[in-house]
Amino acid sequence: MKKLLLATAATALFAGAAAADEVKVGVLLGFTGPLETTVPGMAAGAELAIKEVSDSGKFMGGSTVAAVRGDTTCVDAAAAQSAAERLVTSDKVAAIVGGDCSGVTGAVLQNVARPNGVGMISPSATSPALSTAEDDGLFFRTAPSDARQGEIMADILTDRGVKSVGVTYTNNDYGKGMADAFAAAFTAKGGAVTLSAPHEDGKADYSAEVAALASAGGEVLVVAGYVDQGGKGMIQASVDSGAFSTFFLPDGMYGEALIQSIGAPLNGSYGSVPGTDSPGAAKYLEVAKAAGFDGASAYSGESYDAAALILLSMEAAKSTAGKDWTAKVMDVANAPGEPIYPGELAKALELIAAGTDIDYVGATAVEMVGSGESAGNFREYDVKDGKFETAKFR
Repeated sequence: MKKLLLATAATALFAGAAAADEVKVGVLLGFTGPLETTVPGMAAGAELAIKEVSDSGKFMGGSTVAAVRGDTTCVDAAAAQSAAERLVTSDKVAAIVGGDCSGVTGAVLQNVARPNGVGMISPSATSPALSTAEDDGLFFRTAPSDARQGEIMADILTDRGVKSVGVTYTNNDYGKGMADAFAAAFTAKGGAVTLSAPHEDGKADYSAEVAALASAGGEVLVVAGYVDQGGKGMIQASVDSGAFSTFFLPDGMYGEALIQSIGAPLNGSYGSVPGTDSPGAAKYLEVAKAAGFDGASAYSGESYDAAALILLSMEAAKSTAGKDWTAKVMDVANAPGEPIYPGELAKALELIAAGTDIDYVGATAVEMVGSGESAGNFREYDVKDGKFETAKFR
């Protein structure tokens, strides 16, 4: 049987049969660019799930799985598409974990994934526009839409008694989508957005942007940007000028690199990042630590879940073809079924092979809604004494 598998491996991969000897999964993230300090934890999460499945010996009749990395840069659509094309045409990946940032993810979906029939599960592309994008059923995300995060942000600020805010956002799909979702939710709760203005990444000086926001006023500056780029620059310019002293930091601004860069002036700020206090979240921190990385970093758990869902869906479909395994994602991700947590992927493969339904809970309490995105759980946090501290879960 093994010789037959080896002989037909290439044919099986293209045909989507269950007998591919090695299945390749693309890990398409911004290894360079404005989230480059966040991405290592994401890649480690995805590759941990891939290794767990491969090492089990229980995937697709004993097939192995290999991760192949591609760099989206987070912001350069042409570079992201080129990387995705290489993954699909040269490396022959059967699926993609990614992209990471919303604009490049949309570009890869439309120009690479759909034309080639390759399924994608993004761990971190959060633009509301992706909820309604034409995807031929090939696109999912383990991250919640920013339409949901905007509501959470508004709830947190309102609960803390904040009545007026300024908003700065990175000038792309992610930033604009988040700023608009937040503004709608905050004003609906009676809050005032004094000014919502974009900033460009890569600038050396943000004093003019900060001056305009300071002139408009606001108790807090909401920074819908990137931790390694313009978002950090806007905070530094605000601190330097004294324009704002408290910042709301959503997911793209969550990272130890920001604390290290800004230092003590960041104490007293707060924000939100996807996360849960579920048993799966605790288990993921354990398995990540054992693997040598920090599972608490932004979107690491979502990345593990994205890779796991891809591979478990392939097993359920008995096929690596995009049109086949993507049809199983919602079934695998949602109840009813035997709950599956991090570190239990071998068990999940056994149950699927036996014809038993599973409910993949994973690291982030995965529940797919709508066209295939996370329903959304968030961790509210504070910056205290140079550390991120959990305030509550929402």
